Amino acid sequence: MSTTTPNTPDTTLSLPGADLAHWIVRASLAGTFIFHGVTKFPYLAAGADMIGMSLWLWTLVAVVETAAGVGIVLGGMFNTRIGDLITRASGLGVVAIMVGAIYLVHWGQWSNIPSETHPFGGMEFQTLLLAIGAFFGLRGNRS
Repeated sequence: MSTTTPNTPDTTLSLPGADLAHWIVRASLAGTFIFHGVTKFPYLAAGADMIGMSLWLWTLVAVVETAAGVGIVLGGMFNTRIGDLITRASGLGVVAIMVGAIYLVHWGQWSNIPSETHPFGGMEFQTLLLAIGAFFGLRGNRS
């Protein structure tokens, strides 16, 4: 019969700086979302037309993308309940955006390489962003 030992601070391997590793993922996700959100604003009408969305919905997408990216960073800066809630809400914002992007643009092709049927590429990268957003939405600042 084997026994298991729970992972406690006494039994886990801890490397210097490991408690800051979440910033690697936060910075990457936040940078991606802030970039994609902010770059929509100068061309809102054209982007809405290209995707086939109403202008108000496309504007909402740009706002949520930008806010989610900023929130992922801000939430991590505060080791409080408010910081945790900001991280969770931002993660859920990422999930909402990525579900919409996968459904409307990328569904049906896994590879991220553009093709004739999927000029914006498939959903490989988008599912990764979705998973990271879900992680922050579910775990908050306890990553």
